[in-house]
Amino acid sequence: MLSQTMSLLPVSHSVLAALGSSGLPKLIASSVSALHVRYQHSAISDDDELPDSRDREHKDPRLEKIEAIRQKAMLGGGEKRIQVQHKKGKLTARERLSVLLDPGSFLESGTFVEHRCRDFGMDKTSFSGDGVITGSGLIAGRPVFVYSQDFTVYGGSLSESHAAKICRLMDRAMKAGAPIIGLNDSGGARIQEGVMSLAGYTEVFQRNVDASGVVPQISCILGPCAGGAVYSPALTDFVFMVRNSSYMFLTGPDVVKSVTMEEVTQEELGGAEVHTTRSGVAQGAWDNELELLSAVRELVTYLPLNNRDKPPLYPSSDPDDRPCPTLDRIIPENAEVPYDMRDVLAEVVDDRYVFEMIPDFARNVISGFARLGGETVGVIANNPLVLAGVLDIDAAIKASRFIRFCDSFNIPLITFVDVPGFLPGTQQEHAGVIRHGAKLLYAYAEATVPKLAVITRKAYGGAYCVMSSQHLRGDVNLAWPSAEVAVMGSKGAIEVIFKGHSKESMDKEVAAYEEKFYTPLSAARHGFLDDVIAPRDTRARLIRELRLLKHKSVSRPWKKHGNIPL
Repeated sequence: MLSQTMSLLPVSHSVLAALGSSGLPKLIASSVSALHVRYQHSAISDDDELPDSRDREHKDPRLEKIEAIRQKAMLGGGEKRIQVQHKKGKLTARERLSVLLDPGSFLESGTFVEHRCRDFGMDKTSFSGDGVITGSGLIAGRPVFVYSQDFTVYGGSLSESHAAKICRLMDRAMKAGAPIIGLNDSGGARIQEGVMSLAGYTEVFQRNVDASGVVPQISCILGPCAGGAVYSPALTDFVFMVRNSSYMFLTGPDVVKSVTMEEVTQEELGGAEVHTTRSGVAQGAWDNELELLSAVRELVTYLPLNNRDKPPLYPSSDPDDRPCPTLDRIIPENAEVPYDMRDVLAEVVDDRYVFEMIPDFARNVISGFARLGGETVGVIANNPLVLAGVLDIDAAIKASRFIRFCDSFNIPLITFVDVPGFLPGTQQEHAGVIRHGAKLLYAYAEATVPKLAVITRKAYGGAYCVMSSQHLRGDVNLAWPSAEVAVMGSKGAIEVIFKGHSKESMDKEVAAYEEKFYTPLSAARHGFLDDVIAPRDTRARLIRELRLLKHKSVSRPWKKHGNIPL
């Protein structure tokens, strides 16, 4: 996917040099080096005169004036500030749009908007556009609405007018039924405007909520994002960051030091690594802006335009009935030996590829987009390679949010189960594992999209119930012959059932317990599994079942909304 996007990267040699110094991959650099920024050659400064063309007498001077203002707006805060941006290894707001969107597809709106502030010397300076570029364009031929904050204009700070442009864009996106993409690079609220800038932020937040579940929302953090500004990305569906150049925090290092006496850098406080490995705020991090914007293009190809649309179909050369013989021997004989669930997913999905979301956070569960028979699916899977695949607070939060997004936008859910239960201990209990675990249960139970699940090995206790079981209205529940569906592991179960018995008798009972429950047949006999299949047939079976559920319809009792245990 990345290579397909490389031909769409029109950025300048100066940007290339700046990004190259921060480790731009050679593949991208070689593709970018021959291309140029479209607007740089056409923009004019205050000192330039209008071109003296032969047909000047046929031009409307009013239109010439308007075009002169438009061309000046192309330069944002001016060449000097653009150079500073490049020296930081960052693209300008317009260059980012050139990378993100299909060539020639961007339609700008609000070009001539200026701020209305007259305090603190603000009446002496203004820039057309007021620090944010808004408009619509195409990604892989499909419409999106996008805003790009311009750090060269007042540090990208948000004013009343700046916010109004973003709000109008979001209103248009909801009416048109198309995704909203925000390219964030801002110093925060414009202090000179006081409460007006705060009101502007809140208007944006309200629209983030209004658009939630209506159109996909994607936030790209390409510089600072601090204070109240962080709440807009936090309300969107996906947050992508750039390593070592983008930051998100409510209070900066100086405030932290003054209040807590703790010395911390911006990167340590709210850098990409923090938010993709510890906080779970961001779904992905990339080494530079070109890679991030390419990932956004890829993400959009998996998504429908809105909640009434279906995800796009991408037929694959990967045969629907391709057998997966590797899966027949992927489960270790010893139930205590881990394996990587990613290897299972790679065998099953189209082209052996999963576009993972937040892969370095809560690594005991996998979430991401893939395709089966050309159709987008959301994949949730326990990963026995990390913490034996046990569910904990972070895993529950990660999975439940992803499930709810998929359900909002008509994306079927495929669940692979190998889970020994919830992580025990006072740390988890005191931090609210009951409440957070209930989020995952709620998300699966609430979802009305097709829900298919495959138990590969362990499915114990409450974790069995939670992971898209038939009891939560799972549509298709399959198991491999290696599946174990039980309340708990054999040793723990026997110690409870036969407490006080001799070791010899308990050992005998362990064998009996394992014979009864270390098999999928008990659950299948009760009708809780639809079939026990050979692992090699998993791909073909899921594709056939998925197509049968294409027109699934569910009726639920009317309610304003449920009360998910937040």
